[in-house]
Amino acid sequence: MPDAILDDISHRRYNALRGTWILVSPHRTKRPWQGQQEGATQTTLPEYDPSCYLCPGNKRAQGDANPKYTAEEPFVFVNDYSAVKEEQADYNPPDQDGSISARLLRAESTTGKCYVITFNPAHNLTLADLQPSQIVPIIRAWTRIYTAHLSPKSPLASVSQPTTLAPVSHTESITAPKAQYRYMQIFENKGAAMGCSNPHPHGQIWTTTSLPEEPAAELVQLSKYRREQGGAHLLEDYAQLESEKKERVVYENASFLALCPWWATWPFEVMVVTKKHRRALVDLSEQEKTELAEALQEVTRRYDNLFETHFPYSMGLHQAPLEGTKDEIESSHFHIHFYPPLLRSATVRKFLVGYEMLAEPQRDITPEQAAARLRNCAGVLYRKNMA
Repeated sequence: MPDAILDDISHRRYNALRGTWILVSPHRTKRPWQGQQEGATQTTLPEYDPSCYLCPGNKRAQGDANPKYTAEEPFVFVNDYSAVKEEQADYNPPDQDGSISARLLRAESTTGKCYVITFNPAHNLTLADLQPSQIVPIIRAWTRIYTAHLSPKSPLASVSQPTTLAPVSHTESITAPKAQYRYMQIFENKGAAMGCSNPHPHGQIWTTTSLPEEPAAELVQLSKYRREQGGAHLLEDYAQLESEKKERVVYENASFLALCPWWATWPFEVMVVTKKHRRALVDLSEQEKTELAEALQEVTRRYDNLFETHFPYSMGLHQAPLEGTKDEIESSHFHIHFYPPLLRSATVRKFLVGYEMLAEPQRDITPEQAAARLRNCAGVLYRKNMA
């Protein structure tokens, strides 16, 4: 256990994965709350919604019809409202002439491709409702998309299974990328509180020619640790340490650890990490994919059970870039972040405001306290016991 005094005093914790600090103020959990209340989720969704843009057989906003896809083959398509485009007007930055404008007003063109992936044909089934066997096809689809965009020069290309996107089935009616992209961000926004515009369970996949800020910051730390520790991997060492200590572990199986990180910002933030060094999805065996599905189901079910609500979160995979140096690829370590906003109940959420925006992140409940509460939320999904 960490020093008991840390449960009562304000202190800072170091985020080894980002090289930053967070302020922890456990004594603040005793203060009364008179701020904004978020409405609890009470809506009962149908299994099929004829007005939903993601249900099988329905038409999407721009008129394309979805196939009659099944749970065994998640439906993947190019986002009708992509954040980045494959083709756009060329932008050539002005010559770096040493002027103040050239130094401070910088821009660069970014192209890419964005996908949507439905998790299940049922409109009302989230990851928390699915069995691990129903989540495995989602992981396989993630892997196929990642593999199809992987640079042939990457060390990962030699271990990945050949695949194509042109198309492999009626559920992936998309073409191969027109350029070699640098990074792929796979993520899910669950719940209106996280800006999700459609309740049908789905995720997104954005590929870009640039390396985004968050994975780039982590990659700096992962590479630095590997270089300074004689080839050791930061998250492999961290997973072993947390597995031994137990106080921040939420769920564990043979291949994966789900834990509330020592440096977590969000109240019930969870990281799912491979115990052994795995660079990306393509490194996972079929057994490891099954155990990843188990970990995802355990985390999301415990989230919903915690406050007996459809627990909102943003979840995202961090793994090796699609294209990068050998050091970048080998230093990468596959892991998944869950960032949920709820703090005290289904109606009280955390806001990153004030000091947290202007100085550094801050949290009240400690990661140890959060992990203990999530460990106690195992068992049957709460809504299955409701009449």
